[in-house]
Amino acid sequence: MNLTLETSRLLLRPFELSDAQDLFNMDANPNVRRYLWQKPSKQLEDSKLLIAYIHKQYVENNIGRFATILKDTNEFIGWTGIKYVNDHVENGQTNFYDYGYRLNEAFWGKGYATEASEAWLDYGFTQINIQTLHAFTHHANGASNQILSKLGMDFIEDYIAADGVKWNWWKLNNNLKNA
Repeated sequence: MNLTLETSRLLLRPFELSDAQDLFNMDANPNVRRYLWQKPSKQLEDSKLLIAYIHKQYVENNIGRFATILKDTNEFIGWTGIKYVNDHVENGQTNFYDYGYRLNEAFWGKGYATEASEAWLDYGFTQINIQTLHAFTHHANGASNQILSKLGMDFIEDYIAADGVKWNWWKLNNNLKNA
């Protein structure tokens, strides 16, 4: 995938296999995984398989999650991006654009998630012409719920996943066509 986005502090670029160790380190942290349905990663191979899956999404959907890099230090701080969900059902829906992010714990509370999110929303609405963007967050994840609200996403409903966990469903419509 030949796309890179930049913000004042961040570089958002396609994942590379060389990101596997940093991705593994982040996903092995139980605090990072606290509000996620998957268990912490146990082996580096899991991260390599995830990167291969993301690359498949780049090819099939021309979009996906991107490595998020701190420009000043070239550190991998997590991932952000738009994913086209067509491989499973979430809240009774499939074939939709989903915005998501995951940052390593050392980079929480510094505004990076909001900064990257603003860049992705702009790209999704102006370059891809997405009409509706969704997101879902664990019901108890106050920080992520607050970020989505601050971005202008509308809370639509909560729902219970198959595993009994309560999630929040968010939506943002592309209003640029009316501007």
